[in-house]
Amino acid sequence: MCAITGILMGDPAAPVSGELLRRMNDAQAHRGPDQHGLHLEAGVGLGHRRLSIIDLSGGRQPLFNEDESVVVVYNGEIYNFQSLAAELSARGHRFRTHSDTEVIVHAWEEWGERCVERFRGMFAFGLWDRARQTLFLARDRLGIKPLHYAWLADGSLIFASELKALQQHPALPRSIAPDAVEDYFAFGYVPEPKTIFASVHKLPAGNTLRVRRGGPRPEPEAWWDVPFAVKHTPLDAGAVGEELLARLHEAVRVRLIAEVPLGAFLSGGVDSSAVVAMMAQIMDDTNAGPVNTCSIAFGDPAFNESRYAEQVARRYHTEHRTRQLDPDRFDLLDTLSRLYDEPYADSSALPTYLLCGLAREQVTVALSGDGGDENLAGYRRYQWHLDEQRLRNLLPLNLRRGLFGPLGRLYPPLYRAPRFLRAKATFQAMARDAVAGYFNIIAVLDDNLREQLYSPAFKQCLQGYSAVEVLRRHATRSPTDDPLSLVQYLDMKTYLVDDILTKVDRASMAHALEVRVPLLDHELVEWISGLPPDLKLKDRDGKHLLKSALRAHLPADLLYRAKTGFAVPLAAWFRGPLRERVRASLLGPQLADTGLFERGFLVHLLDTHDSGRRDYSAALWSLLMFEAFLKREGAGEPARAEAA
Repeated sequence: MCAITGILMGDPAAPVSGELLRRMNDAQAHRGPDQHGLHLEAGVGLGHRRLSIIDLSGGRQPLFNEDESVVVVYNGEIYNFQSLAAELSARGHRFRTHSDTEVIVHAWEEWGERCVERFRGMFAFGLWDRARQTLFLARDRLGIKPLHYAWLADGSLIFASELKALQQHPALPRSIAPDAVEDYFAFGYVPEPKTIFASVHKLPAGNTLRVRRGGPRPEPEAWWDVPFAVKHTPLDAGAVGEELLARLHEAVRVRLIAEVPLGAFLSGGVDSSAVVAMMAQIMDDTNAGPVNTCSIAFGDPAFNESRYAEQVARRYHTEHRTRQLDPDRFDLLDTLSRLYDEPYADSSALPTYLLCGLAREQVTVALSGDGGDENLAGYRRYQWHLDEQRLRNLLPLNLRRGLFGPLGRLYPPLYRAPRFLRAKATFQAMARDAVAGYFNIIAVLDDNLREQLYSPAFKQCLQGYSAVEVLRRHATRSPTDDPLSLVQYLDMKTYLVDDILTKVDRASMAHALEVRVPLLDHELVEWISGLPPDLKLKDRDGKHLLKSALRAHLPADLLYRAKTGFAVPLAAWFRGPLRERVRASLLGPQLADTGLFERGFLVHLLDTHDSGRRDYSAALWSLLMFEAFLKREGAGEPARAEAA
C-alpha cells in the first residue's frame, strides 16, 4: 500500500516546485515508509511513498514505460497482474520489473483509459502521458483506495491519496462547504464526491478523470457500477451456497500474494470468520503455516465478541492474539481527528486503529471481512426498512403524506411510554417515500435533531439543502428498484465507501499496514448482486445464504447470534470518564465561533444524555469529532462555512 500525489500546472511551461511536491508527498509518509520518489518535468510533478509488498527490490515509483513517455504513481494491488503482464508481453511490451505497477503503464499504452476494466483489485493512480499531454486519474470499482483532487484558481490541478497532502499547497482554498456540514451531521461522514472543503473533491469509486492539456475542465466519468442484474432462472439454494463459498475461496486465494508477512482480522463476526476459514484452508493446503489472526476485546460484555473470535481461532489453529481496549484511551480522539483529515464520526474507528496497530506487530498485510453486510444484506436496518416499506405500499404516497404527515408532527414523542403508544416514528415513516424512509433509519442526527441543532444563520446558508439528496442522487442511477437491493446499492455508494472503507484505509495506513478485502472482489460482488434478494435476507435472517453455506465450517452459535458490530460503549463513556471533556468541547469556543449551532440545543443534548432520559451518544460523538476537526484546522483563524 502506498501514497500518491501530483501537480499539473495550469501553465504548461511553469515549473513545479520540487520543495512543495516533497512536502505534499511527505505529508503521507505514514502510508509508505519504505521508499519515496518524485518526478518533475515542465508543468508536471508526481510523488510517491511506498509500502513494499510485491517485488521488494523493484517496483520503485514513479515508474515509467520503455521510452519514459508514460509515468505512473499508484496505490493499491492488482491481483491479476501476472496474467496481464503475460498478455502484454505477448503483444510486444517489455517489462523491467515484476511489480503490478508496471502493468498499468503498459495497459494504458495498449488499451487507453479502458485499461481499468482489465484490472482486478484495489487501486488509485495518477498517470501522465507526455505524448498525449494527458493526466489520467483512476479509482477502483468500489472505492477501496482513496483519491482526492482540487482545481486551483490558476487552472492547476493537484491530487493526492489523503486530504492532508493537498492542504500543504498554499493556494488551496480552505472554506468549509455548508452542504458538506449538513451531510456530515446526517451521515457521520462527508459522502463523495464532496469533502468538508468546497474546493476539494473525492474522485468517486469506479470513476476516472482524464485531463487533456489545453482542453476544457473535465468531469469524472463512471466506468463501473454494481449491476444487480437478478437471475430469474430457478436456483438450488444449496448449490448456490456452495458456489458462493467457492467464489469466496478464490477471492481469498488471489489476495494471498505477498512477499511480506500476512494475516487476518478476526472479530468473531460471520464475515471475518468466513474469510479466516477460507484462508486457513488455503494455507493448510499449501503448507504455508498457520494464519496470524488478531482481535480487539472490550471490558463491557455487551460489546465484546472476542470469545467468538477465539472459538474460530481454535477451530482453525490460528496464531491468535487479543488485546483489550483500554477504556481510558481518550488520547486517541485527537489522533483520529488527524488521521481522517475531515470530520468523521464512526466511533469504531478507535478500536479499528488499535486493531491495525496490533496486526502490524506481526504482519504487513491483513485480510478483513468488510463488505459482507452490504453484499449479503446483513444489517438489521434492511429488515426495518422492508417492514416500513410494506406499510407504505398499502397507500399512495400523496395520501400517506396528507394523512400521516400532520400526525407525525403533532403526536408527542413519548420515548418512555410502552411501545404501542410510541407511534410518532411510525406516522413519520408512513409519510415518507422509500428513499427518505431509509435516510431516516440511517441518519446519525435525524431531520428534527438537525433542525434544532443548526443556527438560523446556518439554515439560511444551506438554502434549503438536505442531506437526503445524496441518497436521491444515487437512487436515480440505481440499476434496481427492488426494495432490498435498492438500499444495498445506496449503502455501497455511501456508507461502504465513505465510512467503512475510509475507516479501515486511514487506520491501517497510519500503521503502514495493507488491508485486503476479499468480499469486495468485484467479480464476487457482481455475482452476489445478481442473486435473488430472498437468498440474502430470508425470514428476517440477514446473510441467509452465507450462513447456510458456512454451517459445515463455523459453529452455529456464531452464525446465528445477534449482530454486535464493532462499536464502543459511548453512552457510558459520555456519562462517566468523558463527561467533562465532552461538555467543555461542545460548549467551548471552537463550535461557538463557527456560528453554525444553537448553544441552547447543545446544552439540551448534553443534559438529556447525562440524565439517562435519551441516548444521544451518536450525536455527541459527531459534535465532538467536528470540534476536534475545527480545533486542528482552525488554529490560525476560525473555520466558518461560507455560502457556495
